[in-house]
Amino acid sequence: MAQGKYVIPSHLDDPELIGLWTLDEFLAMVAPFIWGILSQHIIIGIASGGAAWWGFRKAKAGRTASWLLHWAYWHLPAGLTGLRATPPSYLRLMAG
Repeated sequence: MAQGKYVIPSHLDDPELIGLWTLDEFLAMVAPFIWGILSQHIIIGIASGGAAWWGFRKAKAGRTASWLLHWAYWHLPAGLTGLRATPPSYLRLMAG
């Protein structure tokens, strides 16, 4: 039997990567970079993209990937999170 016939992944729960970054880190980094290109401030876009990536990674460290969405639900206005089926966060006690 051939040893290399079947490949078994060693980490099943690892997130999908785009290059070296997870999807949410990549989006946090690329958005300021694209703004920098469109506004013709490429160096500022690169710096702010790197700072956004670093800040997002520090905010997410040791927590689940959806931690930021949960934080946004509690602290930001209801229209920003896009959670339509959930009650507003200021309703702490539910009747029924």
